[in-house]
Amino acid sequence: MPRRTAVTALTLAAVLLLGGAGCGEPEETEGRGPVGPPRAKTGSAAQPAAGSPFWVDPDSEAARQVKRYESQGRTADADVLRRISERPVADWPAHDDPVPDVGKVVKGAKAAGRTAVLVAYNIPHRDCGMYSAGGAPDAAAYREWIDAFAGALGDARAVVVLEPDAVPHLVDGCTPAQYQDERYELLAGAVERLKRQPNTRVYLDAGNPAWIADAGKLVEPLRRAGVARADGFALNVSNFQTNAAVKGFGARLSGLLGSAHYTVDTSRNGQGPLPGDRDQAWCNPPGRALGTPPTDRTGDPLVDAYLWIKRPGESDGTCRGGPAAGTWWPDYALGLARRAEG
Repeated sequence: MPRRTAVTALTLAAVLLLGGAGCGEPEETEGRGPVGPPRAKTGSAAQPAAGSPFWVDPDSEAARQVKRYESQGRTADADVLRRISERPVADWPAHDDPVPDVGKVVKGAKAAGRTAVLVAYNIPHRDCGMYSAGGAPDAAAYREWIDAFAGALGDARAVVVLEPDAVPHLVDGCTPAQYQDERYELLAGAVERLKRQPNTRVYLDAGNPAWIADAGKLVEPLRRAGVARADGFALNVSNFQTNAAVKGFGARLSGLLGSAHYTVDTSRNGQGPLPGDRDQAWCNPPGRALGTPPTDRTGDPLVDAYLWIKRPGESDGTCRGGPAAGTWWPDYALGLARRAEG
């Protein structure tokens, strides 16, 4: 059994609490139902929804958009968008130096007595040259980057989702053969480096059931990438698969990995994936909704947390009229929030 994946969800809770879109079309302006958690006072840090130990960034793009709507007199839209702005979403440190971004998140989380949620996304040859192409220029640069990332975490309570798509792209053949051994080495090294931090939990991305349908194909790649040293794996990052579908897949994969635990990205899966158009169903699909709010109270002993890893309202790429990948898209954000159930 993997050394670190046999812990229970209750263990995660203990660690976390330790120490204290629109798609080019205009959106309708009427809200739909309740708008989620109570408002934070202007200028104060937003509070996580009940059951969430994770930090909420009071200066997120969503929070800024709420203020813009208020200044424009669009109070109904501002209320709806609080479904995003007042809930914790992951931070994706960018650029060659991750320290400023990580440091900001850690400082805010510590001050609030909360757990930081971050994504390490800088593997060389990232995203197979698609919308999120880029990453570190070579292996040496990546090792320096991940060392700086880990060091900036210090002793803060943190959850890190490691390199979305990196393992699935090894499985689906997208990553060229000459880079595969290096990628495994870098991922395993990243897990090892991050786990030196005393209060950091690491989940290695494993895609989603609509991508690699056979869980067995992920087992050896995840092992080579260091999942036994990690706290588990992450599913549905930046995707739209339902909780039921993801948990069924996750249970199968967990069983093949000695009861490994996992997290689920529920940021945009409230209405599941877009029917049809399989090739582009993941890229700014219309009509989607926010999913289960972030929490470590999942009711499933294998699921350590539901997280909002993809930042709701940030574009998947220049498809369906969207801006560049990672760019804030207010109309899409508003649509996701309006269609959410609570």
